[in-house]
Amino acid sequence: QVQLVESGGGMVHAGESLRLSCAISGPILTSYTMGWFRQAPGKEREFVAAIVWSDGSTGYAPSLKGRFAISRDETTNMVYLQMPSLKSEDTAVYYCAARRGLPRGRAYEYENWGQGTQVSVSS
Repeated sequence: QVQLVESGGGMVHAGESLRLSCAISGPILTSYTMGWFRQAPGKEREFVAAIVWSDGSTGYAPSLKGRFAISRDETTNMVYLQMPSLKSEDTAVYYCAARRGLPRGRAYEYENWGQGTQVSVSS
């Protein structure tokens, strides 16, 4: 069973940066895709980015492409989300997720989830 633990959230001012981390324990198969989602109060959970474990190929939500960057470290079983120049609308709980297979943009297509880490951006 794959277990995911997020960290790195916090309270920042608009324009500042954060890097979220996701520690993975359990058997990660090369066929896995790791994803980041976020959920703001009163809104549905939305896709942010995904990375294919085997080759590092990435995918992003169209609205966030070019702003955030997802990466992985195979040696330490970590996934990261670099978030520069944060905006108030980025405020949300950010979740790490895993699925077997290619990247998908819907939350229900991911089998494993972390507990989430809060990101709060003040304007």
